[in-house]
Amino acid sequence: MSLILPTRRDFLKVSTAAAALTAAGVHTSMGAPDPSRKLKIGFIGCGGRGTGAASQALQADSNVELWAMGDAFRDPIDKSLESLKTVLKDKPEKFNVAEERKFVGLDAYQKVIDSGVDVVILTTTPAFRPMHIKAAIEAGKHVFAEKPMAVDGPGLRSVIESAKKAKEKNLALVDGFVWRWTQANREAYKKIHEGAIGDIRTIYSSYYTGSVDRYPKWNRTNTKTDLEWQIRRWYYFTWLSGDHIVEQAIHSIDKMLWAMKDEPPASVVCVGGRQARPGALPPGKYQLGKSDGTTTDVESAGGEYGNIYDHFGAEFRWESGVKGYHFCRQIGRCYNANTDEVVGSKGVYQGESASKRHVIIHSENPWHYQVPSGAKDNGYQTEHDEMYASIRANKPINTSERFTKTTMAAIMARMAAYSGKEVTWQQAMESKEDLFPKDLKWDSKLPVAPVAVPGVYELT
Repeated sequence: MSLILPTRRDFLKVSTAAAALTAAGVHTSMGAPDPSRKLKIGFIGCGGRGTGAASQALQADSNVELWAMGDAFRDPIDKSLESLKTVLKDKPEKFNVAEERKFVGLDAYQKVIDSGVDVVILTTTPAFRPMHIKAAIEAGKHVFAEKPMAVDGPGLRSVIESAKKAKEKNLALVDGFVWRWTQANREAYKKIHEGAIGDIRTIYSSYYTGSVDRYPKWNRTNTKTDLEWQIRRWYYFTWLSGDHIVEQAIHSIDKMLWAMKDEPPASVVCVGGRQARPGALPPGKYQLGKSDGTTTDVESAGGEYGNIYDHFGAEFRWESGVKGYHFCRQIGRCYNANTDEVVGSKGVYQGESASKRHVIIHSENPWHYQVPSGAKDNGYQTEHDEMYASIRANKPINTSERFTKTTMAAIMARMAAYSGKEVTWQQAMESKEDLFPKDLKWDSKLPVAPVAVPGVYELT
């Protein structure tokens, strides 16, 4: 295969194509759709998280249908559709994905967008998110985009421009930072913003998990090209995932910024490295500890676990003098935790979202979140419920003011760890470090970049 993927420097062609479609009378969903009209959903990136998002989207509105699906490969489409039909077996009317609207390849995203959909779900690997957001907004589609929104500065700046256009076109642009959509966290951070702990002094967060062993069946023997191999195992390559501080631990960084009312940090210093991923060790057999406490045997040939780190420790600094400390690790058989702590002049907030523990202690007015009887506080569902309600009301939600800042804060932490330098917000926003390969084709030669060495790795 030699299909060329449009680069982030070639968006003009996409914009021109979208304009031509509009001129030709192809439907675009700008403005308020008739409440009685069925909304058509296009699903791009049909992996596990995407399948969950599609399921939630189909349950968020009584008059929607899945119209088109797209992925770089055919097998995720078939697996996802089968799973969705099983979960929603009592709602067959939600599915209208004709065979000719199952699009495969690097250009599948554009074919889904051009298929007559009203809303798109963007859940591909993060590297492609800026390109897909831009194409969807240019075509007048409402967008749900999973986090993170980009993996580098050029990509994030593209998303910022697309977000502006979404507002101009009255289009929804909603993120998948799930904890922002849970009632428990909303109430907790509302208390913080109302002054329940006084002036914020320090913020701590942790995201310690076991090793993440994704897509173990895919390797160099059953993939045909460098690109297929790397996309199949996208999590382990910085250009595709942004590293795990950007792809996974970004949730914790998001809550740090939430506490600060989304004021971006002035600078960050970050340490990190790679000690225990199998690909960082000599070829051989290893036992990998998983986040659920079990283990799995893996054999490392070197390289298949890419070039991402397995631990980070970041120190964010705000202009006010507040400091935020974030720690994350993906190493098996170690202490696991996912916690948040905000220390104020009048009290301390402690949160652990997974266990729904949210308390304010050491305060004149201690507080703890109480789950309402029978309540199901599912942020994954709420983000879609509120998005579709806003579309129906012709008041589409656009959460870009916060999700672009969170994404950049995570990116700048990785930049600081890789380089060993202090990185300022302005430096990160102006960074020219473009991780996306140029002139990407299925048969492109994509050697794995070496693991970043602080003091050696150069920032641009």
